[in-house]
Amino acid sequence: MTPVHATFGEVAAERRIASVPLSHVSVELGHLYMEDFEAGPDRLREQFRRVAPWLATVRSLWRERVPGGRARVSTCFLVDDYFSRFSTPAELVPMILEAAAEHDLTIDYLARESACAQSEGVELARLVEDRLVDDPPPDTDGSRPPVKETGWLCNGSRSPRTAPVQAMGKARPWEPPAQNAKRGHSIFVDVELWDEKGPRRTWSCPFLAAVWQLLRLGLLRSDGRVPLPPVALDGGWPRNWDELPAVVRLDPQAAPFSAYTTLSVLSPRFLPVELAVRTILSQVAVDDEVLRQVAGRSEGEGVRLEEELVDRISYVFV
Repeated sequence: MTPVHATFGEVAAERRIASVPLSHVSVELGHLYMEDFEAGPDRLREQFRRVAPWLATVRSLWRERVPGGRARVSTCFLVDDYFSRFSTPAELVPMILEAAAEHDLTIDYLARESACAQSEGVELARLVEDRLVDDPPPDTDGSRPPVKETGWLCNGSRSPRTAPVQAMGKARPWEPPAQNAKRGHSIFVDVELWDEKGPRRTWSCPFLAAVWQLLRLGLLRSDGRVPLPPVALDGGWPRNWDELPAVVRLDPQAAPFSAYTTLSVLSPRFLPVELAVRTILSQVAVDDEVLRQVAGRSEGEGVRLEEELVDRISYVFV
């Protein structure tokens, strides 16, 4: 009789989670929408004029923080090609780079916002949706549908609906919404993640911005692989946004695109969006193995990272 040899192993042990190169901080130098483009180069010049001092400050602070002063700082710029298609890469990108250069700024990476929804066969938005974990308020009775059914996510308990009172019935008094982890008083946030018209789903700006932050933090994986790694452009700028890679490496000598922490220098008009982003990210469960990878590497470099994901993200509103 021929002996049978069987090998048993945990599925988790067979997983291969790719690692990603990491800078110490990824600095977003701007975020371009159609109205910014329509305002012309002067709008971009003003943005970069305000950004320049902050980038210099970030570089200085990280040199002091990192042992040996060898801080890895990368810069990026995001163009909205999801909610509106305007101009072309061939016309727009040179204008952005020239405006930045006037203030001695170098953009290392250029990204398309539509890639945060789907690009190159990878549905990043769906990956993040699958990792949403409901944060039910105390004494939840199950009457609120889960976020994956409604497309709405909040940080506490909504005001209960009021319904017509039957004859001789007792009216239910109005109750205010309440934040789960409030400090004294509530700051209640209710965020729409997507809407659907027929078969088409449109992701909201805050949800795509949350995906963008996770991408910059190097915390997303698709079947264990790093999604949408930056690539150098082969040839000139295309005349169609779909022909432009999701994340373009502009400087071949740049520090890695993803980083332990992120800083975004934005107009104050983005403040409500980023509040929604932080609300979303507080309910995203990142893969444990990916978190261990990042933690192990940061500890090896003597860089202490905050436990909470949202505390690794910072902003300057100018």
